[in-house]
Amino acid sequence: MKSTRVSRRYVIRGRVQGVGFRIYVQMVAQREGLDGQVVNRSDGSVEAIVVGGTEAIKSFEQSLREGPPNARIEGVEITDCAARGLGSGFSILP
Repeated sequence: MKSTRVSRRYVIRGRVQGVGFRIYVQMVAQREGLDGQVVNRSDGSVEAIVVGGTEAIKSFEQSLREGPPNARIEGVEITDCAARGLGSGFSILP
């Protein structure tokens, strides 16, 4: 049975800039076979938009809450979204 594809937007707050968080997000997304992008926001948070199967998304969300060793996750805001303009693969934006 094929997994349903969903699109989600995540805003991760805490110590998530300058600690390799975007690279970590990209590695997790690629491991799970997700498409999307991740970017640092001017308020110090990180935003990720991902598209993929529901099971892969669940695993991705768990990894976001853990983060890489030097990060400190204070909160993860999750919303459903439309993934317009996203191609295949996962990108780190400046």
